Amino acid sequence: MTELHPCALVPVYDHPETIATVCDRLSAMDLPVILVDDGCSAPCRHELERLAAQGHHLVRHASNRGKGAAVRSGLAEAQRLGYTHALQVDADGQHHADDLPAFIESMAHSPQTLLAGYACYDESVPKARHYGRYATHVWVWINTLSCHIRDTMCGVRLYPVVQANALLEQHPCGERMTFDTEVLVRWYWSGGDIENLPVRVHYPEDGISHFDVWRDNLQISRMHARLFFAMLPRLPRLLKRHWVAS
Repeated sequence: MTELHPCALVPVYDHPETIATVCDRLSAMDLPVILVDDGCSAPCRHELERLAAQGHHLVRHASNRGKGAAVRSGLAEAQRLGYTHALQVDADGQHHADDLPAFIESMAHSPQTLLAGYACYDESVPKARHYGRYATHVWVWINTLSCHIRDTMCGVRLYPVVQANALLEQHPCGERMTFDTEVLVRWYWSGGDIENLPVRVHYPEDGISHFDVWRDNLQISRMHARLFFAMLPRLPRLLKRHWVAS
């Protein structure tokens, strides 16, 4: 059996107040951390330089390209550095650190499986965001003919690096907020296994969101339409997979 070498992957765009804490939590799990500076402004850029001087690995984008582009850069770097798995975590610190070790434990039992977090919210979640996610959930269930993927918008997931990069060479899955959803749908379409793990989420009152309501919702709507028409030729195979699973 191939020896497993996991790392953490954190795409960062202007979270200077929280990124050090996120890195500390990941280091406490004995995970090397790959930080992707997605065109941060000066305060966050300087904080990332400080963290890099402490030993964290830093990848830089000259300008902001989007979360999808940052994750792709991080996965490519993880493979170059020889890591077999990458635990993607958001930089804003909203995910409960105690829920992350379960991803590493599950990896050891199912190294070829993509482990996808599903959000378990407390009372801090904005109602519009909480209920708005269900539109994407329903479209994902339609486009996979399955309810197997519980949440494609949670920022915590563990990728088998080589397989994920091979998929992304064929299907880049978008530069920005569409990435997290599309990569899981295409992973499922490719026949890959997905396991869902719970992640508690807390939204701090002074939290920073880079979700652009008009731009990102338009891109997400276009993505769902594109995936729907791409699903149609796959219909027989998806139905067969559904019948076998049931």
